[in-house]
Amino acid sequence: MNTLTQIRREGLTGTALKLLALFFMVLDHMHYFFSPMLPVPEWFSMLGRLAAPVFLFCMAEGFAHTHDRKRYFWRIWLISAGMGLVQYGMIATGRLVRPDGFYPQNAVFMNFVILLVIWQGMDWIREKKWGRGILCVLLPLAWPVLAMLVISVIPAFGGIASLLAYTALPAWSVIIDGGLPYILLGMILYGFREKRGLQLILFAVAELLLFFLLPLWQLRTVPGFTMSWMFTKAYEWYGSFAALLMLCYNGKRGAGVKRFFYVFYPAHVYVLYALSWLFPS
Repeated sequence: MNTLTQIRREGLTGTALKLLALFFMVLDHMHYFFSPMLPVPEWFSMLGRLAAPVFLFCMAEGFAHTHDRKRYFWRIWLISAGMGLVQYGMIATGRLVRPDGFYPQNAVFMNFVILLVIWQGMDWIREKKWGRGILCVLLPLAWPVLAMLVISVIPAFGGIASLLAYTALPAWSVIIDGGLPYILLGMILYGFREKRGLQLILFAVAELLLFFLLPLWQLRTVPGFTMSWMFTKAYEWYGSFAALLMLCYNGKRGAGVKRFFYVFYPAHVYVLYALSWLFPS
């Protein structure tokens, strides 16, 4: 029995999906870190568009089934805050920033922290615990706006707000890779989790609206624009094909590598970043 036939019959476990997403992510990050200096193929990044949606899907499933949501949250929060502190330090001091001005972003875990709070709020709303549910959904979305309002009245709060936005209280407004569009996708994946067909249709439609139609509308007035750009430059919408991988999910968690991703993600980011210093920009 070949691999494709086996997948069609048995599906993919959560562990298998995560490992696939890790593979796509590493390809994407190889392009991200090294393309300014080395001829890394563009298709590395194209395949990498599948990684974030699959991780969002797996996180939604993991959060729904975990027996200890507090521990689940704090594990994600600690990694996010730690990586965010490193990123903020690079921005604030300029130290360890590559000569071309490049430094690693902390996008994935910041997105996850925000979504975990929102997902808990969505569950509380389902349970008709309206007050805490609405607060958990709205506050993470409103936090960047509220911070700007406070800064407009108390300018000295700007430094503290910036530090919080990268660390303890992640703000979607500072996330370059992800942010509000991925928060919306995560809400769709979690909110319609029990209706798989509708979930994947809405996910794919949202991906195409956010990452194909909206960029197309914005780019159409750029001099020299052609539709080929949507397939060679503005290809974030390739993430919509992740719905096909999600469709293969068999509902089983799978064995092994339970905490592997939590270690692998920050480790590979900093290893690749360190290696990128070896090549002149």
